[in-house]
Amino acid sequence: MEFVTDLHLHSKYSRAVSRDMNLYNMALWGSKKGLDILSTTDWTHPLWFREIKQELEEESQGLFKLKGQKFNTRFLLSVEIASIYSQKGKVHRIHNLVWSPSLETCERIQKELVKRGCNLNSDGRPMLGLSSIQLAELVFSIDKNVMLIPCHIWTPWFSMYGSNSGFDSVEDCFGEYSSQIYGVETGLSSDPFMNWQIKELENRSILSFSDAHSMAKMGREATVFTTQDPKFKISYKAITDAIKKTSDAKLKIGYTIEFYPEEGKYHYTGHRNCNFVQDPKQTRADGNICPVCHRPLTVGVMHRVEELAKDSKFPDEVSKSNPNDVKWIVDENKKHPPFIKLVPLNEIIAESLHSTVASQKVKILFDELCAKFGSELNVLLKISIADLEKEAGPRVAEGVDKVRKGNIVILPGFDGQYGIVKIWDDKKSTEKQEETKDQLGIDF
Repeated sequence: MEFVTDLHLHSKYSRAVSRDMNLYNMALWGSKKGLDILSTTDWTHPLWFREIKQELEEESQGLFKLKGQKFNTRFLLSVEIASIYSQKGKVHRIHNLVWSPSLETCERIQKELVKRGCNLNSDGRPMLGLSSIQLAELVFSIDKNVMLIPCHIWTPWFSMYGSNSGFDSVEDCFGEYSSQIYGVETGLSSDPFMNWQIKELENRSILSFSDAHSMAKMGREATVFTTQDPKFKISYKAITDAIKKTSDAKLKIGYTIEFYPEEGKYHYTGHRNCNFVQDPKQTRADGNICPVCHRPLTVGVMHRVEELAKDSKFPDEVSKSNPNDVKWIVDENKKHPPFIKLVPLNEIIAESLHSTVASQKVKILFDELCAKFGSELNVLLKISIADLEKEAGPRVAEGVDKVRKGNIVILPGFDGQYGIVKIWDDKKSTEKQEETKDQLGIDF
């Protein structure tokens, strides 16, 4: 039995987020996409928290459903908190996820944040002057069942390992509370394989969530929990026990669903305004000064991972394919669960039809396929290519098949510019994808 989770999202009360990101639409799209559990997002914001209390009811410990609705999607109380502070003479900008087991715990944390001068009304992702250590001390003192997870840990500007504002280790960031950091979120510009190279992450859970600012982006990264019990009733504790890897955990992390990290906005080193990009090998050889403007480049995630990796040379990726030809990346050392890399279905359809993700014909076909086959994830992972061809035509079916096999081309992203995925390496497809990149939303 599987539970597909996306536990890092944002609501309409966060900056640069769709005004349609409300609980009803999130549940609707969660069902359409095949997501079992979503983040409520942004529960520190007073107006949003009021909506959460009015519209949701607890179904199992720490998990909530929409009142009066038949959606299968459930919600977990999660919020992203931005900390900006100075430690040992350096300014750090760290984003952390805080998961709460109850509404009461949320309210207690809200009150303590207000006491410390935080304006919770300003944004759904509150900004604090507290360090990550102080934040951990605050939330764990209120409820030991709170879970704290550093977000998108490699992003240059806003993360634990970030090249411009981060630390070199979990302990540097969280101090005495580092032993209570049981998992990390990969972010869009890295994948689990890259994180497997970091020694201090060997015994921590590698988690993936979408950080979506619109419904269409939900589930582009997800963590899938599994159990052998077909009647298992999932709860907050069951999820956190799986991440902690407790001896009595009833669930385990079965696999994660990943964005291609090259498509992320910070994968390579470069300068967007100078239209200059380089890979880690070039950075090691030529340094990180832009040859165009002669200022420091934004150091990419791939280079930063190599800086902190336990070995100077990465091993080769090991992959296996299942009967549907889905390519799985596996850990030969069996320390971490496998993962798959996907391209969102609407992007596949758009390129297949030489159109844009915002076009009406792409939206219609996307909805038709999700309705016919149960969900977006079913289309991407489980439906036979022959059946898909009957419903969507040969080119869409071929596109899904190429994505499953990893038979695509990607121009890596850098310095805030998304990479470009090319399923078919032709000029017309590339032009359309470049045209639609601004519609992909903002992610940190």
